[in-house]
Amino acid sequence: MGERVLMKGNEALAEAAIQAGCRYFFGYPITPQNEIPEYMSRRLPEVGGVYLQSESEVATINMLFGAAGAGVRVMTSSSSPGISLMSEGISYIAGAELPCVIMNVMRAGPGLGGILPGQADYLQATRGGGHGDYRLLVLTPGTLQEAIDLVMKAFDLADLYRNPVMVLVDGFMGQMMEAVEFKAPEKLELPDKKEWAVGYRKERGGRTIVKTLSLEPDPLEEHNRRLQEKYRRIEKNEVRHESYMMDDDVELVMVAYGTTSRIVRSSLKALRAEGIKAGMIRPITAWPFPYEPFKKLPPSVKSVLAVEMSCGQMVEDVKLGVAERFPVHFYGRCGGNAPSVEEVVHAAKEILGR
Repeated sequence: MGERVLMKGNEALAEAAIQAGCRYFFGYPITPQNEIPEYMSRRLPEVGGVYLQSESEVATINMLFGAAGAGVRVMTSSSSPGISLMSEGISYIAGAELPCVIMNVMRAGPGLGGILPGQADYLQATRGGGHGDYRLLVLTPGTLQEAIDLVMKAFDLADLYRNPVMVLVDGFMGQMMEAVEFKAPEKLELPDKKEWAVGYRKERGGRTIVKTLSLEPDPLEEHNRRLQEKYRRIEKNEVRHESYMMDDDVELVMVAYGTTSRIVRSSLKALRAEGIKAGMIRPITAWPFPYEPFKKLPPSVKSVLAVEMSCGQMVEDVKLGVAERFPVHFYGRCGGNAPSVEEVVHAAKEILGR
């Protein structure tokens, strides 16, 4: 588009997918992401695409499997309990090495929970909600503009690694409105889909069968080892994070992602105004997680504070990164509540004894 436009978060995410070449969307309604399928139902026919509301989330993810196997750019969106229902199919897609994009506009849980925002799907996304040794590349934008950029990037990453990519946002980001710009991502050299997708029998001189079943142990073990090699490449090449106010003499390091990182950013400014040297490491990829910045924390650091809209999930990765060099604390709100700037400032002062 090339110009800034005011858009609602969910609609901007959907438009970003279309701008990235997504032409197939399958989904099932669930709050707080319903504007995504609604927008797709209107826009996809305008660009020659297909929108289909499935009968359930289980049906949705299997439709994604079929479309991805044909080599087209395909996406679905859902929210927390809906993603849980898709977990088996996500494992199938990862096991078959098929590219697709899955958006999770997180809400509060567990169970049906509520329709207000949350961040309690972190472990599900980064550790795999389905079965088997598989990984999703998980992107966690901090602003709506970054969300658009990452959605457009997600389709290229999915094609590059032949792997599902999850865009993990919370309900706040889906419902907020901001001025955004749609910019084409940096072009990547992508694999030729004719080499693996179905429908190119003439070009390859034989048919392709997309499957995940292997009844013999040795071929399945070899397949798993090849998947792990791919995941190591992703860990090497795709880690993303932002360091904010991370001076050499910083004494408190906060860690947050998504909308919570925006709250923390305001909290840091308040702490700095009182002479407290605090900074933030913001993961942009939840997997692979940016462990390296924690290994390089200066000796001036006294404590690390993870802030989340959950009862504490990302904090597990923070502890792995810190590796017991410094105390790691946690502050979170849940049930649809978000930490306030005042609460985060109070927690920081309490940790530092101020």
